[in-house]
Parts: sequence; C-alpha cells; structure tokens
Amino acid sequence: MRKIAARLSILSGTIVVALVVFLVIQDQTHGWPFSRHHATEASVARTKAPLDHISNTAAARVPIELPEQQIAMLGVRFEPVEVRPIDTPVRAVTTIVADESRVTHVHARIAGWVEELYVSTTGQMVRAGQPIAAIFSQELYSSQQEYLSALRRAGSGGPASAVLDAARTRLELLGMDRAQIEKLEQTRQAQRLVTIMAPRSGVVLNRGVSAGTSVDPSTELITLADLSRVWVIAEVTESDAVQVRVGSIGTLSFPMARSEPFAAKVELIYPTLTERTRTVRLRLPVDNKAGVLRPGMYGTAEFEVAARNALTVARDAVVDTGKAQHVFVHTEQNVIEPRTVRLGARLSDRIEVIDGLATGDHVVTAGVFLIDSESRLRASGTTGHAGHGGQKQSTQAKSSAPEQHRH
Repeated sequence: MRKIAARLSILSGTIVVALVVFLVIQDQTHGWPFSRHHATEASVARTKAPLDHISNTAAARVPIELPEQQIAMLGVRFEPVEVRPIDTPVRAVTTIVADESRVTHVHARIAGWVEELYVSTTGQMVRAGQPIAAIFSQELYSSQQEYLSALRRAGSGGPASAVLDAARTRLELLGMDRAQIEKLEQTRQAQRLVTIMAPRSGVVLNRGVSAGTSVDPSTELITLADLSRVWVIAEVTESDAVQVRVGSIGTLSFPMARSEPFAAKVELIYPTLTERTRTVRLRLPVDNKAGVLRPGMYGTAEFEVAARNALTVARDAVVDTGKAQHVFVHTEQNVIEPRTVRLGARLSDRIEVIDGLATGDHVVTAGVFLIDSESRLRASGTTGHAGHGGQKQSTQAKSSAPEQHRH
C-alpha cells in the first residue's frame, strides 16, 4: 500500500509540473488561456484613450442617409425655410419695487440712548417733519450749555461773536435744526432730549431701534420710502431684448391692483444680464399717488415692436442642447445633415434664425427626435437603429471579420 501511495504521489507531481510548463509556454506565445501581454496592451490602450475624445464623439452629430421609403415610414416631414414678417409684441413678467432715489435712511448725528420712539411699527405712514424719536445725548447737552454761555457773554457786551458762531455751528452739526436752536435762545434752557424729525414723507420699510436702545451715528433708526412714485422692473428674454429700446412704450397690467392697464416708458435697460433667469431687466417709472401699486406686486408688460422681415423656422425644428442649437437640413441626395444655428426672437410657434440657414433650405419639422438620436448614435460609432442603416453597418462588420482573422 505504501508503494502504491508513493507512486500516485509521484504521478500527481509529474502531472502538475507538466501542466505548469504547458501554461507557461502558452503564455509566452500569446496564446490561450492567459495572456498578460494582451491584457497589458488593452489596459494601456484604454488608459491612453482621451476622455474628452469619447465625450466629444458621443455629443457630436453626423449626417445620415435615408431612402424616401424610410422617410415616409418614420413619418419624417420637412418644411422650407422662409422669410416671414415679425410683428409679435414682446411680453415680459414685471415686478414693482421702490424707487431707489426716494428711499431715505434716517440716522442720528449723535451718540446716546433712545428714550422715546414715536414710530413703532413697520408700514406706518410718516409725514415730513413728524417726530421719530427722542434721544438723550450727553455731548449735545454739553454743547447746548456752551452755546447758552456764549449767548450770555455776548449779551453782556463781551467780544464773544466768534465763539457764539462756533457754538451755533456745532449745534447744527450735531443735528439741531433752526427751530430748535431758536427755541433754545428764547427759553435759555438746555433741552435734555433732542427730537429726531422725519426728513421726508414716506412709509416705514424698516425700524432699526426700540426704546432704550443705545445709538450712535452709524445706527439706522428707520428706513423711509416715498411710494408716490415706484419702479416697474420688466424681465425680458435675452433674444427679445434687442427689440426694445430706451423710450419704448409698454402696456402694464397688474390684476391684483384692480386697475386698468396703463402705458409707461422704458427709462433704463440694465447693462447686466440676470444669470439665474437669463433675462434683461427694463426699468419703467410709474406714478403711484393713489397707492394701489405696492412693492413686490407681480404683473405683465407688453411692448409693441416695429414689423420686420426675418428668416424663421418652426419651433419643433430646433434641437437645443443647452450649449448650442441646431436643426437638421434635408439635401437633394436624401442626406439629412445637422447644422448649428444662431437664434433670435422667439415667437409663439416659430423662431428667428440669425445665422446658419438660407432661404430655400428644407429642415426637419416632424421626427426630429428620431433623426437626432440616429445621428448621435452613428457619431459615437454605435450601430444605428434597425431600419436606419444598422443592417448595412452589420454587413460591413461581418465582411471585415475574415480579414482580421487572417491578419
């Protein structure tokens, strides 16, 4: 038994050695089943393949040839490019905002404490000259005492005119108006509290302090806005903005204001584009003495434009990838080729083409999605859809296979 086991062990070792030698020989001669050389070469090839080339190939589009029977079977339809008149008004969404030139930020010129606050709520209507707050300031109180001392010296016949003028100027710089200074001269009593008056009429947009708050010249007491005149901001699409000019008349409508549509003139076209909405802002000042137009209210605007002739195509003919726009042009040889275009005004059912097409070109208006998909597939090297030339590519692949095998 021991002799038989020893022979079996020797035989097994011999078989293993033979198998290893066989596999090594196959590996060195690039044969089956393993080939680190092929794997390495394939890995290097994949590593060297640029990713941008792959992405560009997938994103590209190539011309495709379709027989008339396949065009009819797929329901692909064409339309000639024509010059048509454009007189559709430009429409835009509008928002009411406060006139920036009529917004006032009220500050105190002194440091102190708010002991009385007469404007306590946001939205409150304030008239020009109305008291806003009473502030105690040690600095202003001392300056009043100095002015009264200068007055007494001037009344006794002393040479105090220059000192008196300087003390009066200091009070004016600290925020006391002429009426308050005259009252000080009459009563000869320094006022412990100084009242801050509203510089203009308006609505309180923001109240920045409360009673007892410590303030200094940088503290905003309230923000006032005169809403008797407001701005209407219209958001016009980038393509329609070229049709509107400063001075253009727009018809504004605000249903929530329960007022009839009215006309306004474009005062300013903002020089920057709103990135979030890709729109151009127009500013139209509007009188609002009745107070029916409130900041934040939405509405619409319609601008009449002069009629002009332009090259247009159906909206369904344009493929918009986000980065570029293109259409598919049908040639006389039954070749459908992609063509990049530059667009202009967008109408209800048509789009103006500024560059890329000419009168008489025929563009695909129905079946655009199928044509676009087939064009992208062929550009990426993938076999096309059945019935779109996929059989032809498969045949070519089969015919080239024997040559590759012989090589």
